[in-house]
Parts: sequence; C-alpha cells; structure tokens
Amino acid sequence: MKLMADVVDVLGRRGGSATFADLRALVSARSIRNALDSGQIRRVAKGVYALPDAPPALTAARSHGGVVSHLSAAQHWGLGVVNRPVLPHVTLEPARVRRRTGLPCILHWASVPALDDVTTPLRTVLDCLRTLPMGEALAVADSALRSGCVEQDELLDAAAKLRGPHRKRILRAAALADGRSESVLESALRALLIERRIEGFVPQVVVQDGQFSARLDLANPARRLGLEAEGFEHHGTRRALVKDCRRHVNLAIRGWTILRFTWEDVMFDGDWVVDAVERAGGRQPLTMQALRAA
Repeated sequence: MKLMADVVDVLGRRGGSATFADLRALVSARSIRNALDSGQIRRVAKGVYALPDAPPALTAARSHGGVVSHLSAAQHWGLGVVNRPVLPHVTLEPARVRRRTGLPCILHWASVPALDDVTTPLRTVLDCLRTLPMGEALAVADSALRSGCVEQDELLDAAAKLRGPHRKRILRAAALADGRSESVLESALRALLIERRIEGFVPQVVVQDGQFSARLDLANPARRLGLEAEGFEHHGTRRALVKDCRRHVNLAIRGWTILRFTWEDVMFDGDWVVDAVERAGGRQPLTMQALRAA
C-alpha cells in the first residue's frame, strides 16, 4: 500500500498526471501496475498516467506530448475568461505529430515558452489576443495585468516582437489592455465601446467630494456618464440593495447619469447596449474638422 500511495503522491505533485518515465524515476514499475490495477490511477495515453480527478487540460497536454495553452492556460493561471473552452487547448512543437491515442483537445503548433507544461502567462495572453474576439481577449489581458503576472511594458514589448497572423490585432489589443478593469464583464463592456468607436470611457473612475465617494466600473468624466457591469450576485442582501440605491441617488444629485448592464445585455444584445450609451450622450459629437475628414 505504501508503494501505491507513493505513486498517487508523485502524480499529485505533478499536477495529477505524468509520463511513465517521470514516474519510474521515483517509484517502481510494480507500484505503477498495482496502482493501475486498483483504480488509483488510469492510463490516459501510451506511456502517460493520471489520477482519476486530474485536471483535464494538463492531462490532455501530456497525453499528446505538448503544453496547455490559450484559454486553457488562462484558466490554469487563474485569469478571467468570458467563455470556458469546450475542449482543452494544447500546443505542440511544429514538427510533432498528433498522437492518435491522446485525449480529445484543440491542437495548435508552435514553439512556445512554458512552465510545468503550461505556456507562460505572457505567452498565454499573446495567444489569446491572437485567437479570441476583442471582448474575450481583453478579459484575459486585463486580468493578467490586474493580477501582476504580466506587466504592461512586458506585454507591449512582446506584442511588438511577435510575428505571424493577426499581428495588428494583437498590437491593438495589447495597447488597449488595462489592469484597472475588475471583471471580465467590465472588460467585455469596454470592448463593445471600443469596437463601436465610442471614446472617452475609462475603468474604475472615482467620484468624490467632501461627503461622498463612489467608484464606477466605466465612466466618461467629461460627460458625467457612468456604466456599471452588473453581475448576478450584485444584491445579495437587503442591506446591499439599500446601500446601492443610496449610492445611485448620490451620483444622480451630483449630475451623473448611470447606466447599468447585465451579463445578458453585454454578451447577447450588444447593439442595444451601444444604442443606450449613445442615447445617453456617450458618443462625442463630431467637430466640423472631423466631419470633413470623414
């Protein structure tokens, strides 16, 4: 039993999965067979073993001899994602052939920097900027900057050096990423405005005077127009509701218009969101010079 426990312990320290060679460096072949026969571990591909509850992305990557990447890597690093991937994303070296016995996943081919079989946080953000729509890409990049696992200058420098498809999109998204954004919904809302060329909105604007202080998810200070990205859990108690109503009134008497949008609004009815922002005065009127240029 001790030997089987050692196998489970080794796999646990390896993130739930490992190759036969990695296991054999620490435990005997007999202990591996015993753990397999007893159901404590499972064989997921030729020469690859995993715990029954091993993380699927890391297990899939090792079953193919690759690394966790893209949205799956973003989840691994604890970054915000708008939509969870249906299948794990795995990146293989360009010359590597896909394994027929590997677990189901979405495969990519590239030479990428990795840590413990997962693309580095910086490379993860770049991959997401390359492959995702603007709202989803900004959610990942904003989250990485907010957590501190990627620095703004580091991201801009890496984006400038990157080659390959969609380079302009990567550069634009990297320049727009903002660590002040505090949720994926807020990032997606900001992306809607950016894509419709509605300017002047910045994240986490503080409205403050001697008697009152509030912070808005997005705001155009010049127009005193604030936007709130409301999650389902926003009002968990009666006290929270009362506090929020008082906050809303205090903003109104200070000349602020506040528009509040839900997940369903932002994700499924972007046209209505943009129209509401424009009707509330969110789009700056064009000057005569701008009209002539258009």
